[in-house]
Amino acid sequence: MDAELTGLEQKLAALLAEYNRLRAEKESLTRELGRAQEHNRSLAARIAAATSRLDSLLQQLPESTS
Repeated sequence: MDAELTGLEQKLAALLAEYNRLRAEKESLTRELGRAQEHNRSLAARIAAATSRLDSLLQQLPESTS
């Protein structure tokens, strides 16, 4: 009976350690995802600004008379 309890305690300790490791990994990945999403928003804003500038420049070009 003592051996069975000891085995269960060891399994529970291993399970808790794995749970804590996975929770910490999830928190890290959640922070990383947030940073990636913010970077993505920043890049999208830069692309929109560049597109706007290009459109403005294209409108200033004289039309071709071919």
